[in-house]
Amino acid sequence: MDEERKLTILLIPDGGGETRSLHIPYTRLRALAVAGVAVVVILGGVVGSWWFLAARAQEASGLHREVALLEEDLLVVEELARTLVEVEAAYENLRSLFGDPEQLGRTDFLPPALGWGATTPAAGDDSTLPTAWPLTERGFLTQPLLEGAGTGEEHPGIDIAVPAGSYIRAAGPGTVVETGEDSVYGLFLMIDHGSGYRTLYAHASHLTAEHGERVRRGQVIGLTGSSGRSTAPHLHFEILRDGEPIDPLELVQRP
Repeated sequence: MDEERKLTILLIPDGGGETRSLHIPYTRLRALAVAGVAVVVILGGVVGSWWFLAARAQEASGLHREVALLEEDLLVVEELARTLVEVEAAYENLRSLFGDPEQLGRTDFLPPALGWGATTPAAGDDSTLPTAWPLTERGFLTQPLLEGAGTGEEHPGIDIAVPAGSYIRAAGPGTVVETGEDSVYGLFLMIDHGSGYRTLYAHASHLTAEHGERVRRGQVIGLTGSSGRSTAPHLHFEILRDGEPIDPLELVQRP
C-alpha cells in the first residue's frame, strides 16, 4: 500500500538553530479546509442574521414613533371635536339672543348650526317629509310648477329669486343621492327622503353637501347662484313623489 501523501513544511529558525519539519497529511488538510469553509458560512449566517434583526429592530422603533405621533394626533382631533361642540352650543345661545328668526322675518344673518355634535333629529321631529322652506330667506316666487297638459310648456318645480350666495337648506332629513352639473340645471343636488320622496335643488353656485352624505332638516347644503340655464340668481326647487313632480307648495309653507 502506498504511503499517504503529506505536506511537509520546513521551519528554519534565524541564527542557525535546528531545522524542523512539519508533516501534515492531505486528508487532514482537506478536513481543515472543509471545517474552515463551514466556519465562514456559519459566521456569515450569524452576521447576516444580526443585520436582519438590527434592521427589524430599527423598523419597529420607527413604527413605535409613528404610533406615538398618531396617538398624539388622535388626542388633538378629540379635543377639536369637543371644542366644536362647545362652539356650536355657544353659537346656538347667540342665535337665541336675537329671538325667533322666523318671527323676525329672516334667518340669513345667523343660519342654524350644521350640527357637529348632533347624531339624531331634533326632538319632536320624526317626519322625513320635505316640509321645510329650502332657503334661509323668503325670496320671491318667480315661476310656479307647470305640468304642461298639452301646452308644450313644462316646469317641474318652482323658482325662487334670491341674491346670489344665499344659503340653500335641506327641506327634510335624507341622503344626498346625486350631485352634478348640466346645461339646464347647472350645479344641482338631489336628496332622497324615503317613502318615495326626493327633492332637487338647482342653479347653485356652490355645494357644501357631498354625494352619500346624510343631512338634517334645515342643514345648509349649498349657496344659490345662476349656473346652468338661468338669467338671474335663483333657486329651482323640485319635490318628486315616486318619480313624478308635485307642487312643492303642497308640502312646504312659505315663510
